[in-house]
Amino acid sequence: MKNSQLYKGSLTTIVMTLLGENGRMYGYEITQKVKEITKGELKITEGALYPALHKLEAEGVLEVEIENVDNRLRKYYKLTEKGTTETVNRLAELEDFIRNMQALVQPKLDTI
Repeated sequence: MKNSQLYKGSLTTIVMTLLGENGRMYGYEITQKVKEITKGELKITEGALYPALHKLEAEGVLEVEIENVDNRLRKYYKLTEKGTTETVNRLAELEDFIRNMQALVQPKLDTI
């Protein structure tokens, strides 16, 4: 993945947005969806994803549903009501951040 530092601060927002769009997902499904959407440019590792999921669960943003799939327990994550509100807030913050970054770097890119 290119410039992984740029994505680290956005991991929880990415996860919350995907859950908001898809209802509920399990961990591997989240990693594959990110890979698919970004055409392989962004790959989320399990080592990054699961601590983020557990933190969001502890904060009351996510809830877990456990189902038996092919004789294996699978954890599905979905947004709580608080999580839905928090996702809207984080996306608004992200849009502001992107707009500010564009204002800061665009004039410089145009002169390169």
